[in-house]
Amino acid sequence: MDVEYCCLPCLVERKWDISDNFFVMSYMDILSNPDYENMSTDEIYADQARRLVDEVIESAIGRLETSLSLTEREKSFELSKVTDASRQSTFVRDNYQLKDIKWLTISEFTVERGEEKINDYIKTWNYEDSWLYCIDYLGKDEHEFDTRHRYRVRWSIPTRRKPIPRATACVYFAFKVSKIKPDHYPVEVFYVFEANRLVHRPGESRFREKWLKDIIESKVMMMQMVEF
Repeated sequence: MDVEYCCLPCLVERKWDISDNFFVMSYMDILSNPDYENMSTDEIYADQARRLVDEVIESAIGRLETSLSLTEREKSFELSKVTDASRQSTFVRDNYQLKDIKWLTISEFTVERGEEKINDYIKTWNYEDSWLYCIDYLGKDEHEFDTRHRYRVRWSIPTRRKPIPRATACVYFAFKVSKIKPDHYPVEVFYVFEANRLVHRPGESRFREKWLKDIIESKVMMMQMVEF
């Protein structure tokens, strides 16, 4: 809607059709408004102009929100159904079952057995035979109610031409051994991939080989950008 600027008497005497509502105010109403007692005539004009513009903008926004036709809404609804069906079919066709192992209890945990369990768990992952990895124990952190043991699994793809890989990808495991729970309770296990904040739990997320490849590729790209 184009707004025509005019004097205050013209504004108050005219009717502005805004969303089926009328913007009507008499000149006497303006003069009797206590907000305008200490304002000059020019200030009153400016204030009324701002009010009118705000009303027009709010009306335009309201009309835009309700301008979506029924056909467009139906198309959006059908699209959402197709998207949901696609997601469901993806899971149905995959039929992948998360694999897990039996982890240690609090009384069973040792640093060596923790490393063995990590090795057993990695065997449930699907990845190419060209990958090699090694497991290192990084130490422990003492907390008030538990002790957290940290391990690093370093992955690489050595070749005949490059037996020493240019970059590696690491997965960090943590065993949370409680100091207050009964000894027969299981040790909590978490792991994260390098440069990723997502915390995984065994048996709750599916390993993707692409995660390791992305880490190595990003490191190689970074090294190529650095000049020595």
